[in-house]
Amino acid sequence: MSHAAVTAPSVSLRRYGAVEATDLHDFHQVVLGLDGAMVMTVDGVGQMIDSGSAWLIPAGAQHDYAGVGENRQLVLDLPATSLAVPQRLFDRARAVSVDASLTRLVHSIAARATGGMQAADNPAARRFHWDAAARLCAAMLADAGTTHSATPDGASAAGLDFARIDRWLRARLSEPLRIADLAAHCGFGMRRFHQLFIEAFGETPHRYLQRLRLDTSITLLADPRRSLTDIALEVGFGDQSAYTHAFTRRFGLAPGQWRTVRH
Repeated sequence: MSHAAVTAPSVSLRRYGAVEATDLHDFHQVVLGLDGAMVMTVDGVGQMIDSGSAWLIPAGAQHDYAGVGENRQLVLDLPATSLAVPQRLFDRARAVSVDASLTRLVHSIAARATGGMQAADNPAARRFHWDAAARLCAAMLADAGTTHSATPDGASAAGLDFARIDRWLRARLSEPLRIADLAAHCGFGMRRFHQLFIEAFGETPHRYLQRLRLDTSITLLADPRRSLTDIALEVGFGDQSAYTHAFTRRFGLAPGQWRTVRH
C-alpha cells in the first residue's frame, strides 16, 4: 500500500477485514486494540491484538494483518520528527500489553475520533490529532507494561532507561534542565550521558525537552481555566512571550489561536 508523506501525527479508527493484507510505511505506527481482535505479523512475529494490547511498528517494518470477526482499533501514525518520543521506543517491532488507564484513554479518544476529526484538513481536526497523539504517547511511556516490553534487555544493554528518563523530564518541566543532575541520576558522567541520550532519544537533551514542553502544553491548552501565562510557566518557559514564540514556530498557530479553534 502506498502512502502520501506524513509530517504530523494522525489518530484514526480502523476496522480490519478477514482477508490478510500487507503494509509498509515510512512513519512509526501504534495499533491499539479497542473492540474485538485482529492478528498482526511483523518481521515474522505474529500476535493477536485485543483491548488489552497493542502493536508498536517502526517505520520501514513490513506487517501483515487481518481482522478476527468484528473488530475496531485506534491507530496512531507517528512521524519520527513530530512528537517528543524516544527513538529507541521504536527500535524494533513488538506487541505489548497496556494497562487499565491507557485502555480508558484509548476509548476516550476513540469516542472523539469520529466524522471530521479523522480528516486532518481543518484546524479543529489538526488540533485533535496533535492533542490525542500527545496524550497517547505520554500514556504509553508511563505504562509499565509498554515500558517493560520496550526494554527487554534492561537498562544495561541499552545504556539508558529511556522511559524512566522521559518520566523524570515530564515531572520537572517547570524547572531548568540541569544535565549534570540528570546524568548523575542515571549514574553516568556528563560526556557519556550526552552520547547515550542522543542514541536513545535521537536528539540532544535540550532539544528533546523543548519538544516535550510544547507537546505537554497542547494538552494543557484544552483546559480553558488555565491562563497562557500559567501554562508557559508550568512547562518551563520564562514568560508567555517566549512560550508563544516557540509554540507558533512549531505549530503554525499562536497558543491563543490554537485554543480558540472551533470544532
